[in-house]
Amino acid sequence: MEKSIEKIQDLALKIRNHVLDMTLHAGVEGGHIGGAFSCAEILATLYGSEMKLDPKDSLNPDRDRFILSKGHVSLVHYAVLKECGFLSQDDLDSFEKNGSQFSTHEIASCQKGIEITSGSLGYGLSIGVGIALAAKNRNLDYRTFVLLGDGECNEGCVWEAAMAAAKYKLNHLIAIIDKNGQQLDGFTDDVMPICQLEQVFRGFGWDVTVIDGHSITAIQKAVRAAGAGKPSVIIAETVKGRGISSIEGQVGWHHARITEEQYSEFKQALEE
Repeated sequence: MEKSIEKIQDLALKIRNHVLDMTLHAGVEGGHIGGAFSCAEILATLYGSEMKLDPKDSLNPDRDRFILSKGHVSLVHYAVLKECGFLSQDDLDSFEKNGSQFSTHEIASCQKGIEITSGSLGYGLSIGVGIALAAKNRNLDYRTFVLLGDGECNEGCVWEAAMAAAKYKLNHLIAIIDKNGQQLDGFTDDVMPICQLEQVFRGFGWDVTVIDGHSITAIQKAVRAAGAGKPSVIIAETVKGRGISSIEGQVGWHHARITEEQYSEFKQALEE
């Protein structure tokens, strides 16, 4: 059931709070805070109003699929899955603990809403192409959403998948790029720039929309307009670390361990 804009905003706030909790409790393992915060509104909107999913019927063959290609930000996915009823608080509390199913990179469990096991960057779109092609061949109407990072688009397999998606006219495939301008080693434009990302995807035969990735209304509008005879990509312009002004856009917050003092400071910043 679709939630109001206010409820989706509240869901994004809850997601960020869960991410902080899990990062603190992970201790020396830390967490990928920056890239999790940059896509909080994206996941809150998809799960809060756009995707067809039911935790009580999680294996339904007609369910929409969500692929977290930028798999190191699993924290944000675990958080929204908990809020939507797929995971428990005990699941979140077990993050990065010995024997836990919930680690930095996800382990596939469709019953828990996790479609793939993540690892190396770049292959999520290829998996999404396969899942979307299966839907087309079986005349099923489910949509496949793939969330990538802009730095991840340095990987060549992203573009092999993009070509295949266009060739097979996978109009139920929707890629969303969390374009926060950074990756592990610094700013994307310094590490390995991809000039004119919008034109590149359009040249590969995709429908392209560029939006403010923190605007719930813009995300909803772009998702609802997708599917006109070709694969769609939504380039969501975001800010790494969004929600905590002291780390927003700051290099060094791709992955981090946080102290109790930082945790308290960040929690207060979110509440404000």
